[in-house]
Amino acid sequence: MADILDQSEVDALLAAVSAGSMDGDASGIEIGTGAGSGSTSREVSVYDFKRPERVSKDQIRALHSIHESFARILGASLSSFLRAIVETRVATIEQLTYSEFIHSLPSPTCFVLLSAPQLIGQMCLELSPLIVFPIVDRLLGGTNAGIFIPQRPLTSIEMRLVDRIIDRALENLSEAWSELITVRFEVVGTESNPHLVQIVAPTEVVVVIGFEIKIGARAGTMSICIPFNVIEPVIGKLATQSWLAYSRSPGDSDKARQVTKSLQRAEVQAVAYLGETRMTVDELLSLAPGDLIRLDKPHERDFVIRLKGRNKYAGRLGKLRGHRAIQITRRCDPDEGL
Repeated sequence: MADILDQSEVDALLAAVSAGSMDGDASGIEIGTGAGSGSTSREVSVYDFKRPERVSKDQIRALHSIHESFARILGASLSSFLRAIVETRVATIEQLTYSEFIHSLPSPTCFVLLSAPQLIGQMCLELSPLIVFPIVDRLLGGTNAGIFIPQRPLTSIEMRLVDRIIDRALENLSEAWSELITVRFEVVGTESNPHLVQIVAPTEVVVVIGFEIKIGARAGTMSICIPFNVIEPVIGKLATQSWLAYSRSPGDSDKARQVTKSLQRAEVQAVAYLGETRMTVDELLSLAPGDLIRLDKPHERDFVIRLKGRNKYAGRLGKLRGHRAIQITRRCDPDEGL
């Protein structure tokens, strides 16, 4: 019973607390994992439940790599479309709550809702008026010199022009995401006031990728908001090791399959060389239908088949359904004589 305090000791403790002589800081408290003298202390870290980090740093770096590729493709695509030098780069990438993202946007703005059949949920793409109106001015033949940026929603004509930019951006985004998953992004809605759009709960975690777009002296921002539930099915592929291994395998790339499929339909000229001979100009001029030309190659030897001027195959002469033909017998050496 030695651990039980008597009344005088309890009174002394209460007096010390009232006088403020005891340190009540929570940092001095140790949390035990066991009972009695064998308990061990554990470090306590602060966790903000309002802003949980559900995407790891490795996965953030993988997303950064994907959208850096998207920025390069988009810059080249817009440069050819607008006939002006367009620079696009990834400026920021961070985890926020959806409400924080919405309150960080200007109003009105160009706010587009995206979806893909392969993914669950919707994404957001926002184009700042600081870059939208210079693009519209450029498409209508302007020079962006001294252009006024109005604080109003886009008109129907302006929105149709911006739709052409958004369509190109979605094609480039689908191409960049093809290294992760075969996906096709589509526009499901547009809005000028982002506060009217609620695709997820206000406290839901989203990954926001911010881009900087420059056209001459004009610059603006573009943001892509990806809710966690959209990338959750493919979040395992975003780990650094699996992502690097995945991106190094060209056989799994949809782009490689498309190139291969296109090459299969390409036409190639094939020429079979039957042999060579020498004759004078007088003999050449005197040739007539039915004349025979003696070649220097025996008929039992293989004939060389060239593709685009390079030796490719060797074969024998024959007939197929009444037509002259060559049956391929082997691959030809690059330096084999005709």
